[in-house]
Amino acid sequence: DFATPRAILTGHDYEITCAAICAELGLVVSGSKEGPCLIHSMNGDLLRTLEGPETEGPENCLRPKLIQASREGHCVIYYENGLFCVFSVNGRLQATMETDDKIK
Repeated sequence: DFATPRAILTGHDYEITCAAICAELGLVVSGSKEGPCLIHSMNGDLLRTLEGPETEGPENCLRPKLIQASREGHCVIYYENGLFCVFSVNGRLQATMETDDKIK
């Protein structure tokens, strides 16, 4: 027997750098190299786009590095430039924090 995908998620223009699945809410959150993070349903429907805060200059482009979704409906994203953002599953930016620490 061959495994077949449950759904094909589309919407990113660049390679995926991070992803998280929240089975309790039926969501998949993913981030790409040069683009926003997206929230899909597990059926493959694109639900939301998570836009980080405005930054100036190409060196501050928001490139997601780590992503996590909680069963309470929060998405935490860590960007390469040291910025943490918390979003609701409705796509609303709730909080930001900058750090100089290397997060892995």
